[in-house]
Amino acid sequence: MTDCGIWLVRPESETLALVLQERLGGVLYRPWLPVTKSDRQVAPTNNTTSQKQQFAAAYRQHTQWIMIAASGIAVRFLDGLAPDKHSDPAVVVLDEAGRFAVSLLAGHEGGANRLAYRVANAIGAVPVITTATEALKPLVVGIGCRKGVTAEQIAAAVQQALGERQLSEVREITTIDLKANEQGLVDFCDQHHLPLRVLASATVAARPWVTKASDWVQQNVGLPGVCEPCALIAGMRGKLIVPKMALNGVAVAVVEDKGI
Repeated sequence: MTDCGIWLVRPESETLALVLQERLGGVLYRPWLPVTKSDRQVAPTNNTTSQKQQFAAAYRQHTQWIMIAASGIAVRFLDGLAPDKHSDPAVVVLDEAGRFAVSLLAGHEGGANRLAYRVANAIGAVPVITTATEALKPLVVGIGCRKGVTAEQIAAAVQQALGERQLSEVREITTIDLKANEQGLVDFCDQHHLPLRVLASATVAARPWVTKASDWVQQNVGLPGVCEPCALIAGMRGKLIVPKMALNGVAVAVVEDKGI
């Protein structure tokens, strides 16, 4: 099985789908087209059958699915296809405007939660995770760091900021796009099974909430700060409980979501 299928319900979502394919890989399905030659990028389709039937036939060919569709359509397509969370493919639903990446099926076991973050980070969407384990975690940690910091440096700075709070209370780590591929940060998140949410620098620039601006960050990144605004944007209902703390080239801020 190839890893990921990208199912388009309407031709209008093709531009978005192509961006996803370029950044994440995967096989595109255009079910309104007639049967075409199969290759690594485009799957053959048959427009003599309904989209639901076509999706059912392709469902087990991938371990992950990105469906660009309304959630109602996705639910109907999945009807009768998902008998066991331990074997179901991961399904993430993305609206055609690319605003929300919803982990719909096999969030933990199939990896849909992780896929939702990958999709969101690729196009600047908001990851939507509804599994109870994640929903009950109240902390969002914003991180800014110098180039080349290690996972150990990041771990030490995060632990300093958390104080007596536990890493198991952290829902997600968030940073700006310039740090999306910072190896130490990626390794830290992988080691501790924490999702990394990446925010566009333009998004952070539009909401520059900082307790104290950093001249270094302003000169080198073009923003008054990174960790505080990132944490506050990602934890939009939360309160900044730990303002920026810095240790060995890593800046950390913590927001706590108080819930409703």
